[in-house]
Amino acid sequence: MALVEVKVPDIGDFKEVAVIELLALPGDTVKVEQSLLTVESDKASMEIPSSHAGVLKELRVKLGDKVAEGTVIAVLEVPAGAASPPPQPSAQKNEGAAAPAQATAPAPSPSPAPAGQGQGEGGLIEVKVPDIGDFKDVSVIEILVKPGDAVKVEQSLITVESDKASMEIPSSAAGVVQELKVKIGDVVNIGDLLAVLQGSGTASAPEPAAPAPAASPQQPGTIGDSYSQSAPAATADRVPPTAALPPHQPAAPGGSLPHASPSVRKFARELGVPLEEVKGSGPKGRITQDDVQAFTKQVMSGQAQTKASAAKAPAAGGGAALGLLPWPKVDFAKFGPVERKPLSRIKKISGANLHRNWVMIPHVCNHDDADITDLEAFRVATNKENEKSGIKVTMLGFLIKACVAALKKFPEFNSSLDGEELVLKSYYHIGFAADTPNGLVVPVVKDADKKGVLQISQEMGELAKKARDGKLGPADMSGATFTISSLGGIGGRYFTPIINAPEVAILGVCRSRTEPVWDGKQFQPKLMLPLSLSWDHRVIDGASAARFNAYLGQILADFRRVLL
Repeated sequence: MALVEVKVPDIGDFKEVAVIELLALPGDTVKVEQSLLTVESDKASMEIPSSHAGVLKELRVKLGDKVAEGTVIAVLEVPAGAASPPPQPSAQKNEGAAAPAQATAPAPSPSPAPAGQGQGEGGLIEVKVPDIGDFKDVSVIEILVKPGDAVKVEQSLITVESDKASMEIPSSAAGVVQELKVKIGDVVNIGDLLAVLQGSGTASAPEPAAPAPAASPQQPGTIGDSYSQSAPAATADRVPPTAALPPHQPAAPGGSLPHASPSVRKFARELGVPLEEVKGSGPKGRITQDDVQAFTKQVMSGQAQTKASAAKAPAAGGGAALGLLPWPKVDFAKFGPVERKPLSRIKKISGANLHRNWVMIPHVCNHDDADITDLEAFRVATNKENEKSGIKVTMLGFLIKACVAALKKFPEFNSSLDGEELVLKSYYHIGFAADTPNGLVVPVVKDADKKGVLQISQEMGELAKKARDGKLGPADMSGATFTISSLGGIGGRYFTPIINAPEVAILGVCRSRTEPVWDGKQFQPKLMLPLSLSWDHRVIDGASAARFNAYLGQILADFRRVLL
């Protein structure tokens, strides 16, 4: 093994930049080009990569330190044969692999547009994506102007981002924005049309830069060439830096990007975290990965709420959002002893969802009874035959299979309402409500139409155990198209289950009981199962609901109908 010093490579025209984030710790195993730290100037932030692969033995810098090209930032322990610098790739390939990760660095100035592009006084001017180095297929993540805005030369129009960097794309001319040719989420490349400007009549294209002197051989691990290749900043006649230009004051909404590195912003997007709501703990309020993780834990535990969630739900316990009288505030202790107990996390989350669903969905509930005399006898016999397998078939397993058959016959029950469109699903994922010590959860049996009753029963048993142990993951509880809520093991006769949005129906079942049923000649003892079907009246009408319940009862009375 050998020790290798990792130094700050060529980072372009930036000197004495501050270390604002440490991305690796002593003892970590790092790869070539893995980022070790983040530095920041007044114009940009960038991640400094490792020039070798190995184990990080020592960090030579700390937060707040100033570094420049050549500063030793770390010591790695590498295999003896790997201590020499890695083979130098071609300059063109190295540009993209080692480009700095900017947070909001301005993109380089584009070359002057050739004649014929409408750059005359008062004419229409096409603004295209300039040379942004070796980046391809970068995503538009922010629009900084809107049609009607007056823009100056070098004023930023949009922000784009790759997996390594984000940068603002400036305007190559001054004028009034007539039309934007991109939107958030679009993918752009060099030469793509961004906007059409109405020329101001006074703007002129930037002066072309003088030819750059011959480049010196590139050092391994350098990240500076992407700057020198992308912009004419390496010459004495270079375009003045953005800091010397008039301040950027976009008129479009959205403001500036959160103060975080591209890797942190990508991490936040994967978790669905709104970065603008996260308080940064790093230097100058910079948001770190730990901040994103902490915010996620707070939301999941109910200690925090995103603005989007708060806007959708009325204040807890209040009725002002519905035009109702405020909830009464009572000092219960003055009437006798009380004990306060916080709601569980599951009840906090499910309570808000149930409240929304009950208020926003026009529920109607049909009650009916199904004759399961023969099906129960078959279930008991099946369990006796499969005692050695350890799989216990419950009535709920048969109900899931029967509901799939009914959903196929009445597809509107297997749909979701999306605005003014009905989304009819060709898959059958059945949720079933499971009671746990911490509250009600709804695991989902995926693709129930492709599974037999034995397989469904086995999967239900596994999911129910995970629910009791508190080990259900989001994937176990998502994607349901229809839900069954069973109180058969507890009792009761009928109830009105609340629809689990965005589904449009839910089936409630209670404990079966033997009753005398008239068969036309005499009363026969029959095992009857109470059915309670709640449905969304915006999607389903009463006749369809009655037919669904009747058909489901027929299947349960003669399970051979599932095969039809």
